[in-house]
Amino acid sequence: IQPALKLLQKSGVTLKFLPPYSPELNRIEVMWRLMKHRWLALKRRSKEELEQAVDHVFANFGGKFKMEF
Repeated sequence: IQPALKLLQKSGVTLKFLPPYSPELNRIEVMWRLMKHRWLALKRRSKEELEQAVDHVFANFGGKFKMEF
């Protein structure tokens, strides 16, 4: 891979290697955190109620529910 890296560097490409686990860079992890702590009220739900609440967030994502970076 070293020859390929040198060729990329000559072309002005810089590779950034990520740590093995970086949830702050993974959008779905950010979305789950927002869903858990901000969008869904903390209350007891049945499995069906939880699925409905999550479906509601997905159906309204981008409108009522937004992620900002």
